[in-house]
Amino acid sequence: MGDVVNIGPHLARASEAPTERRRRAGRNAERLRQSAATPKYLNLTNPAPKSAILSEDGLEAIHRASLTVLEEIGIDVILPEARERMKAAGADVTPGTDRVRFDRGLIAEMLASVPSQFTMHARNPLRNVAIGADNVVFAQIASAPFVADRDGGRRAGNQEDFRKLLKLAQSYDVIHTTGGYPVEPVDLHASVRHLDCLSDLVKLTDKVFQVPSLSGRHIVDGLEIARIGRGVTVEQMEREPSLFTICNTSSPLRLDGPMLQGIIEMSSRNQVVVVTPYTLAGATAPVTLAGALVQQNAEALCGIAFTQMVRKGAPVMYGGFTSNVDIRTGTPAFGTPEYMKTVIAGGQLARKYGIPYRSSNTNAANSLDAQAAYESAFSLWALTQGGSNFVMHAAGWSEGGLTASFEKFILDVDMLQMVAEFLTPLDVSPDALGLDAMREVGPGGHYFVTPHTLARSASAFYSPILSDWRSYDSWAEAGRPTTYDHANRIYKAKLEAYVQPPLDPAISEELDAFVARRKAEGGAPTEL
Repeated sequence: MGDVVNIGPHLARASEAPTERRRRAGRNAERLRQSAATPKYLNLTNPAPKSAILSEDGLEAIHRASLTVLEEIGIDVILPEARERMKAAGADVTPGTDRVRFDRGLIAEMLASVPSQFTMHARNPLRNVAIGADNVVFAQIASAPFVADRDGGRRAGNQEDFRKLLKLAQSYDVIHTTGGYPVEPVDLHASVRHLDCLSDLVKLTDKVFQVPSLSGRHIVDGLEIARIGRGVTVEQMEREPSLFTICNTSSPLRLDGPMLQGIIEMSSRNQVVVVTPYTLAGATAPVTLAGALVQQNAEALCGIAFTQMVRKGAPVMYGGFTSNVDIRTGTPAFGTPEYMKTVIAGGQLARKYGIPYRSSNTNAANSLDAQAAYESAFSLWALTQGGSNFVMHAAGWSEGGLTASFEKFILDVDMLQMVAEFLTPLDVSPDALGLDAMREVGPGGHYFVTPHTLARSASAFYSPILSDWRSYDSWAEAGRPTTYDHANRIYKAKLEAYVQPPLDPAISEELDAFVARRKAEGGAPTEL
């Protein structure tokens, strides 16, 4: 005979009806899942001390080596106007070539004017996002050529799925900004695609969004669409950054024309540029992580310095995206130990310069499986510990960024909300210490029905979107649903429940007129 435990009268009554208790728990869990997206996930901060993977000497070694790269090797700058601006600022432009070299003193002078904090303004002021310091902002996946869900499989990007992904981004407060085009809608002609997409971003969401650096014309159109969407003057928008663009360097050691045009158009108008080298150790950067970080830092500092040559004080972020490749195939790998190290090191470098830091939630999985979860979990762990301020591809990234997955979006939202809960400081107020509850229960009792517990029952713990906490028998009886099943069901339910954010009819009319006029004019160039 086993040990006899006195569980107390209240707990004894609770144990008399386990089936009903499970049903009630299931109903409560479902109710909490339905309300999982709450305003408490706005304005996230990460107050915890940031991790360091580099010693002070190691950090300084990478810093000095990257300045040596800029001084001795230089960067190929594939835009004459950019080279002219760099030369005017004091850079050494080799005549007849694209090569530009930068004295370390010039780099230091340019970095001195970079703002350490700024705010990006949305058309809904509640969706404004603070960048820098301890702030954490999550942005949806961007620029995937393919889209996938379990029902339709993997397919080319299209406008219908593009709009669905925007609606999902709007539906969760933990997604603070859209990341750009979550998937590229190739059924729209490239010359006018940006007009339809950016118009949809204004109408289907009320969050900050990205304009692609495909040409100066794309940027100028994006600036006007963002201005119309906010209903502000050109002057107010210049005072209040409302748009961001990603400037990827063309690694190794190149900045191409469209990206440079993006910097010129955005920085000159005080809009946000995110300079991000795409450095893959063993492919587009040295195979050693230290060497890859040196190259990342050199390329990032060049782009950041150029924003300040265009306009002193223009808002800019330091982007880190160094990972490794599968050395056998050359395929990019993400969520690896190497990626984790470089994410944390990138945060150290950004903090050294006092510049807001961008990183990404990555994985290389081809399906919603364990690999998708653990590579993303490692990415999120590293960027949280590393002090990332702006997280691109935070939700929906699959197949190394080639595919925007509806089910992966839901999995990521769940993990992002867990990160947000983890970052919430532990409450140690007198009430939270629970002494009165302990006095009431005393030794050998339980806390299930104390006033202290009942008052907090709906909010005491995070209620996950996807985790299935039923007993094995209950789960089997329900058909053995998987995480994939839950994510597929939930994304569809969210789309059904989507509510379009209000937009002034006059703004909508002005926006439609602008888009129609620009389409009639031919849109933007498709060949540069």
